[in-house]
Amino acid sequence: MDKFDAVVVGAGVIGLAVAASLSRRFASVLLIDCAEAIGTGISSRNSEVIHAGIYYPSGSLKARLCVEGRQRLYAYCERRGIAVNPLGKVIVATQTEQEAQLDALLDQGRDNGVTELYPLSRRQLAELEPALAATGGLFSPSTGIVDSHGLMLSLLAEAEEHAAIFCPHSEFIAAQAGGNGFRVELKQQGERMSIDTSYLINCAGLYATQTAARIEGLAKSSIPLLHWCKGHYFAYQGKSPFSHLIYPVPEPGLKGLGVHATLDLGGQLKFGPDTQYLTPCSQESYQVPDALRQSFFEAIFRYYPAAEIDRLVPAYAGIRPKLQGPDDSEVADFLIQGEAEHGLAGLVNLIGIESPGLTASLAIAELVSRRLPVI
Repeated sequence: MDKFDAVVVGAGVIGLAVAASLSRRFASVLLIDCAEAIGTGISSRNSEVIHAGIYYPSGSLKARLCVEGRQRLYAYCERRGIAVNPLGKVIVATQTEQEAQLDALLDQGRDNGVTELYPLSRRQLAELEPALAATGGLFSPSTGIVDSHGLMLSLLAEAEEHAAIFCPHSEFIAAQAGGNGFRVELKQQGERMSIDTSYLINCAGLYATQTAARIEGLAKSSIPLLHWCKGHYFAYQGKSPFSHLIYPVPEPGLKGLGVHATLDLGGQLKFGPDTQYLTPCSQESYQVPDALRQSFFEAIFRYYPAAEIDRLVPAYAGIRPKLQGPDDSEVADFLIQGEAEHGLAGLVNLIGIESPGLTASLAIAELVSRRLPVI
């Protein structure tokens, strides 16, 4: 085919969710990615946590889409047989002066619509998680973990069930707006080709701004600066002392949620991510330096004093596309641009879709779908 109703650039969890949603409405949807398979970037390098929606500013897309997305995601996983575990999260204060932050998080979460959120006393914490050292906490029972790869495979299968086409090894070169949509230039396995599409959806993750810059007619002023922020993870050998996810009170400015403890569906404990902004023009690198072990241990020791540094093993790393820079104090929201924001009919740019993007993926897809009228 050389004419499509919609072309989705980027086959991470967001692009897959968008493609699956659009395939239910449009006859011809093309999903492209320059990699050899789906979900090889951001979507395969995270903690697989389903977030409740506690931290984000009131009225933000992150808050609204996280709460809505969580509900959609649990229901989708049940319907499609995807492994999920709503094991719950404990947010802990390790010093009495941090307890005011717990109160603020309780108020923020409830304002965002997180109705299941409960204060924990020191005694309740000791009963719930004996290995913790904390003065107080919050319990979020609706937080969980999901098989992110199973989710992505299910979304791809759903899209293909509705006749969508996935093309790996397909690099987006450029696009030109025309009277009835866009002419899109691709390089597929070394050969250049052109296709036409009524709608173009940019879900390129780390490369969303670079993709946007290749769309002829899109004003440069509508393309923000995107920052790459690397996060490392260390696995913890042996049996986990925790049965819930453990998060310290968040770092100032929400540049990160601190080095927290998460469990995968097999019960493996890991700690991370940290927050390290990369220099502009950095290359993707996912090495985990063993030299970080000491700083991880010091962060973990604050809430888990029985931690043993020798049981920390470098695991993996991910890179987040953040609109909030290293010197910015305000939390940056998701940026979902349609014609009203940039002036090009039929184009939707999704930029800065970091955490809680996995949780919000189905809600984001629904929002994108609603912005595109039936052809």
